[in-house]
Amino acid sequence: MVVATNNFPSSNGRTIPATNISPNTIIELEKGDPVVFEKYWKKRSEECSIVIRGWELMSYLGDAKNSVCWYMLPEVERGIRRLHHVVGNAVTNDRYIVVGTGATQLFQAAVFALSPSHPSQPINVLAAAPFYSEYQDEVSILRSGLYQWGGDAASYEKNEPYIEVITSPNNPDGTIRGPVVKAEAKGKLVHDLAYYWPHYTAITHQADHDLMLFTFSKCTGHAGSRFGWALVKDIEVAKKMTRYVQLSSIGVSKESQTRVAKIIGVVCDGYQNFGSMESELFFEYSKRLLRERWEKLWAAIDESKLFSVAKYPKAFCNFTNESSEPSPGFIWLKCEEGIEDCESYLLEKLKIRGRGGKRFGVDSKYARISLMGTDDDFNEFLKRVSNA
Repeated sequence: MVVATNNFPSSNGRTIPATNISPNTIIELEKGDPVVFEKYWKKRSEECSIVIRGWELMSYLGDAKNSVCWYMLPEVERGIRRLHHVVGNAVTNDRYIVVGTGATQLFQAAVFALSPSHPSQPINVLAAAPFYSEYQDEVSILRSGLYQWGGDAASYEKNEPYIEVITSPNNPDGTIRGPVVKAEAKGKLVHDLAYYWPHYTAITHQADHDLMLFTFSKCTGHAGSRFGWALVKDIEVAKKMTRYVQLSSIGVSKESQTRVAKIIGVVCDGYQNFGSMESELFFEYSKRLLRERWEKLWAAIDESKLFSVAKYPKAFCNFTNESSEPSPGFIWLKCEEGIEDCESYLLEKLKIRGRGGKRFGVDSKYARISLMGTDDDFNEFLKRVSNA
């Protein structure tokens, strides 16, 4: 059954666009699949198209002159440095670039590279709760003798070496973070900056850390390309990360790298040729789109007795030259009115699939909802939350 396509009023009198989703259909908002940006790239289809001939890109090698990340194409390295220069969100001078099959592989490579080679016991990997729900599984799945999951960084008190992962803006709650471990032991840091882009948050400074992770999926929305990169200060750490990627996948697909270089070039050209551009630039388009969704969400949540979402403070963005609130890619939803299990309530009562708080190391009263889906999914979510 398909619902009518006319607009309809919610329980509080606001008008929400109707959708083509049946009321009995489960809305899948558990994963952060960034298809929200698809319309923009459809408009830029010709500019971003590439042709790869049958004989091209056959070698494992990307750049024989690169003594660190030998499988990376030179145009990809130039594009990454150019992108960070345009946005101003990270220092690339005196940094080595290591590319991987998404930030997931690079996170594992980073943990491997920072771990002692012959430890008496595995080093603890920590993150402050609520932490990204996949960190624990990514650390534990290989059952490595080098490292192990150590839990919430804020409560770590052991006098033992550690690796702390700082996700900023944080996934799931969108907050800006720094290190929190207070133990006397010496630790190493990994900064996961997947969402430190101007459509999600204000660019207040150039991040300047020893090891920083970024991902193409959250930057431009091209999750299917499976591409990420790390900016690394220490050459030996960069080499060990490259070694990990080499052993697990022998590099990164050249087809993906070629697409990444092309799209990064289109984004950067837009800003450097601003006077001749007719269409909206990518980060402005994406920021406006996410901001509109958040404004609609606030309108629904503010009148709700069942749900709440924390407010975000404004900050001045050096990229946009204006102050604004963050527009995270996820909603960190809290259930009220005595609802103990937010994930179960959303699924059983509203047929909305989210990801429960326990996966993030916190109370089950919380659930993460993706804001990155289709218009139909988002509008149907608003309808069901408004009428809960």
